[in-house]
Amino acid sequence: MTESTGFNHLLKKLGYETVEGFGEERKILILLSLAAILFVTASIAVVLGTYGITAADVYRTIFVHLTFGDVGSIPRLHNTIIWDIRVPRIILAVSVGGALAIAGAVFQGVFRNPLVEPYILGVSSGAAFGAALGIVFPAIFFSIQVSAFAFGALAVTLAYVLARSRGETPIITLILAGVIIGSIFSAFVSLLKYMADDTALREIVFWLMGGFYYTTWDDVRLLVPVVILSFIILWALGWKLNVLSMGDDEARALGVSPEKYKFIVIALATGITAFAVSLVGIIAWVGLMMPHASRMLLGPDNRFVIPASLMMGGCYLIVCDTLARTLTTAEIPVGILTSILGAPYLCYLLRSKGRVIFG
Repeated sequence: MTESTGFNHLLKKLGYETVEGFGEERKILILLSLAAILFVTASIAVVLGTYGITAADVYRTIFVHLTFGDVGSIPRLHNTIIWDIRVPRIILAVSVGGALAIAGAVFQGVFRNPLVEPYILGVSSGAAFGAALGIVFPAIFFSIQVSAFAFGALAVTLAYVLARSRGETPIITLILAGVIIGSIFSAFVSLLKYMADDTALREIVFWLMGGFYYTTWDDVRLLVPVVILSFIILWALGWKLNVLSMGDDEARALGVSPEKYKFIVIALATGITAFAVSLVGIIAWVGLMMPHASRMLLGPDNRFVIPASLMMGGCYLIVCDTLARTLTTAEIPVGILTSILGAPYLCYLLRSKGRVIFG
């Protein structure tokens, strides 16, 4: 059985439609179209906001900064709103959406299940606990972001260690370990919410709902290089992720060490997920929906699914964040909108694919 035949067979078992005769040229054209859509979406989003600034002034401000022109010629208020608030916020939305979608694609491929999301191994619960510690005990945990990242990574590490037995890490055991560790950290979060005063409790609740309220260029400089580097590595390992998606026995038969590459891709996917969550809080559904939509659009080959997921995740989160900051005068946490928009999609997924996946 060849790699493509075996993976198409697996995809049919999971409920996907395979794309016969779907040439690489057409897939590349779709990727270019997605890149164009992402650019157009970002260009529209940067113009929209509660404070009215004409599109010409918006693009002029950005052009002056990109060409190292005379920033003094730009009104100070325009410069603050556009360059210091909107532009880094949109870049961070693309980075976070892309990071979560890439991680979702990796986890779905490794676990061979299109209903898996990046938080399956407890990273969100661990990060939530770390953030809550930073909020409730600021004198001890001086940085909420660092604490959230550290405990998010710790949660996945504990799940991986708990699941590992006799030199192997069975997928089912790993998922169960993730559920266990996630439940423990969720209980700790509830305990901290019980202990917190009103101000800290409100901050914890808002962090858990996710949002880009306080985005700065420093956040962009931290996250973007990590996402780009992880994307390049995972994209280069796309064909090996295809093999891992066929199962451990098939991977060994094709000369790929499943334990080695599972550890590498899970570690990278966990790292960018924890990093993204530590900066903006928990944003659900992006890592579940976008990889699945990418596979439906481009087929099962992760060499195309990973870049498509990055662009679709970025585009989706830009749309949700733009709605979050423009629908009302008070900003809506973006995690609420991603959940509201994502729930109907999961209902469709369960109705159309669930019988095949769970049957």
